[in-house]
Amino acid sequence: MDFTRISYERVDRRATVTLRRPDKRNALDDVMVQELTAAFTSAARDPGVKVILLAGEGPAFCAGADLEYLKRIASYDLEAHRADSRRLAALYRLIYELRKPVIAVVHGPALAGGCGLASVCDFIVASRENATFGYTEVHVGFIPAVVMVFLIKRVGEGKARELVLRGAVLGAEEAKEAGLVSIVAPQKSLAAAVDGLVTELMTKNSAASMGLCKEMLAKLHGMNFLDAIDFAANMNAAARMTPDCKQGIEAFLAKSKITW
Repeated sequence: MDFTRISYERVDRRATVTLRRPDKRNALDDVMVQELTAAFTSAARDPGVKVILLAGEGPAFCAGADLEYLKRIASYDLEAHRADSRRLAALYRLIYELRKPVIAVVHGPALAGGCGLASVCDFIVASRENATFGYTEVHVGFIPAVVMVFLIKRVGEGKARELVLRGAVLGAEEAKEAGLVSIVAPQKSLAAAVDGLVTELMTKNSAASMGLCKEMLAKLHGMNFLDAIDFAANMNAAARMTPDCKQGIEAFLAKSKITW
């Protein structure tokens, strides 16, 4: 697929998806959602990719929905709105359930749909000086409906209520205190902080183990206690059968260092 809204690059075992509409503050529209879906699907299927980065070009990470796109969909009927919403939901779910760690690199504003896009990633690394976060939909008569499903799982219902009902814009440190952001770094050190996290995930952790952990995190929520325990026991058994587990145990017993 030829991309017009984003770029996709793989170097070594790192795939980088970059939003590339700096003149529009990387605003989301239906084309960008389609391209992001294609890029993340490609990264998911590529055995040479272990970690995925999501970044934005220009001063903003993603400032929400594109105004021209909003004007265009204003005339949609209910079924057309449903179809469009389901495509966004499918993208969020793809990123959330993807069996490889996904890191959002937020160097500027991540607002509304842009904040939602960051929220479904496994990690958010944010610029202390320039990153801001906000589910600001209530200010324009809209709601962060799709992302709310994921936000509650990330920060808990109490904090999610505060974030979506107030629609306040948080700085990086506030967002970290809320449980939204993983790492805050000075803007000049942001790339180094990202590289450090990528190196840790690449060299210290088994890809198979991280994939199984993500599968469990996606499926456990909503299970009753007995089903969750049974599912966990089955996953435990399956993990023991993987080549990574066997290799890791052998290295541990031999007291040898393993680089994944």
